[in-house]
Amino acid sequence: MSVIKSVVAGIGSYLPERVVTNAELAERVATSDDWIVQRTGIRQRHIAADGEFTSDLGRKAAERALADAGLGAADIDLVILATSTPDQTFPATAATIQAQLGIERGAAFDLQAVCSGFVFALATADAHLRTGMFRRALVIGAETFSRILDWEDRGTCVLFGDGAGAVVLDGVSQADAQGRGILTTHLRTDGRHRGKLFVDGGPSSTGTVGHLRMEGREVFRHAVGMITDVIEDAFAATGESAETIDWFVPHQANRRIIDASAQKLHIAPAKVVTTVDLHGNTSAASIPLALDAACRDGRVRTGNLVLLEAMGGGFTWGSALVRW
Repeated sequence: MSVIKSVVAGIGSYLPERVVTNAELAERVATSDDWIVQRTGIRQRHIAADGEFTSDLGRKAAERALADAGLGAADIDLVILATSTPDQTFPATAATIQAQLGIERGAAFDLQAVCSGFVFALATADAHLRTGMFRRALVIGAETFSRILDWEDRGTCVLFGDGAGAVVLDGVSQADAQGRGILTTHLRTDGRHRGKLFVDGGPSSTGTVGHLRMEGREVFRHAVGMITDVIEDAFAATGESAETIDWFVPHQANRRIIDASAQKLHIAPAKVVTTVDLHGNTSAASIPLALDAACRDGRVRTGNLVLLEAMGGGFTWGSALVRW
């Protein structure tokens, strides 16, 4: 029986048209462009329009990923959407995207691991493809975090934005993969920290959507250590290292976390892909958004070794090492 590898066949992303700058936020809450940039590295974020849903963002990113792969709806039999901001409690927003794309076979479901969602979804799709249960997967990260923000809380409203990114994974034989594909993934959750980053609502508890709440210092304090943990596991599993990777594409949450993580892991600054200044923290969408930007400008190329990592509410955290 041949070994199946999950190879990235295409990538795409989408950001809503509306851009909200730091200066505009400073008119609403007690903050400033200097304060936000110094503490986060964020300069602007994109906000979904009225009537523009998570499914709309995810579908547009998926369409671009399919076009990049040269594939159509009939070629996909698995859709996994990583999101914390679904269109509805149910059905899964992935099912909505599946129908919008015209995919009529296979399975579609949502996965909720907050900012780590894309890495968790990538690992889940990889596991399904390697068993042979499915042939090709659309893995999407899409969020409309603007809908769950308290716009009077400057500690959170300045951090987040809306967006979507997607990749097409093709399950191919190891011989045909020629070294490409997902090499290893490592996932973690520690529910003891759930109160440090959460939404204070839900259908079972309050019957409301609620707002995002965060203990920023606590999240920052745990982030670097947790990120380092799963990356060291990835290196141990593959024999790779900070020196052998070509690109480090972290979750785009905060420039200080990104820089501190790279420094602790001895990853050269020139290898770090950073887009947080352009779209803020888009949760499960941030890694594919950054990846797509690096692919489009020619940095990430076929054969490159790409390290992904993320940390989110739960706490959840995870890594993936991919030969592009």
